[in-house]
Amino acid sequence: MRRVRYERSGGPEVLFLEEVPVPEPGPGELLVRVEAVGVTLPVVRKVRGEGPPIPLGGEVAGAVVALGEGVTAYAPGDRVTGLVFGHGYADHALLHTTMASPVPKGASAVDAVALVRSGLVARGALEAARPAPGESALVTAAASGVGHLAVQLARAKGAGRVVAAVSDAAKADFVRGLGADEVVTYDRAEWGEPVDYVLDAVGGELLAPAVRSLAPHGRLVAYSSGGGTVAAYDLLVGARSVIGFQMALIARGRPRVYEAWRRELWELYAAGTLRPVVHAEFALEDAAEAHAVIEARANRGKVVLIP
Repeated sequence: MRRVRYERSGGPEVLFLEEVPVPEPGPGELLVRVEAVGVTLPVVRKVRGEGPPIPLGGEVAGAVVALGEGVTAYAPGDRVTGLVFGHGYADHALLHTTMASPVPKGASAVDAVALVRSGLVARGALEAARPAPGESALVTAAASGVGHLAVQLARAKGAGRVVAAVSDAAKADFVRGLGADEVVTYDRAEWGEPVDYVLDAVGGELLAPAVRSLAPHGRLVAYSSGGGTVAAYDLLVGARSVIGFQMALIARGRPRVYEAWRRELWELYAAGTLRPVVHAEFALEDAAEAHAVIEARANRGKVVLIP
């Protein structure tokens, strides 16, 4: 089978395609014939970052072709989606059943990778913010794979005002079409009227202005891999708070919550309330081009690989 890998840190140019044997599923694992792969910012950042090379994992969707020992909830031919921590940029991938969920009839593999994992992160971050009906929200990276769903979910959950923060004013029409009332760009000195909560997918140098955009008693949920530092004084003034969120902890430690959120996403999708948008589809051998789109912050919605 084909697989995308890299041997040294760097930009998209370090990715290459190789031929390797199809893996065997271990206990609790599914062997999936991959039909779509979601490209995520954390994976792109890890390729760029320091440290030894890692498997290119992430969101996959496809059909089960083989079962590992002890698997009873799935059968060959079932269509599934989920997060793989091993190699996911490949024709076949190993997906553990704890991270897997079925794809409903009528939904495509591309729909699944655009909706489920990114939607679960957006849904979980929103839950961590503890929003009350009518409160105002600000979403950073609002045009991204997670962010564009977070804008819609905040609106669906009763936000009275939704502010979309983006890197480029050219994305304004896109996020307004998703339900954003206002759009701000990162280079603005002020991000408008304060909000009750922020869902932050960027971190780094944008973490401080995102905290400053909070109203008194406001909450910022950080679910980014970008890091960043917040001055304690910025939290003390106005009794603001910063909350960390990681989806993997929910998937592993609170599977019933994970499953409830997954069902809710598909229900909102079926009702037309939640609309995943795919920016572009790339062939597996063009993974470098997909990474370049993410690095340039050019995407409006999800970037997907098609093996």
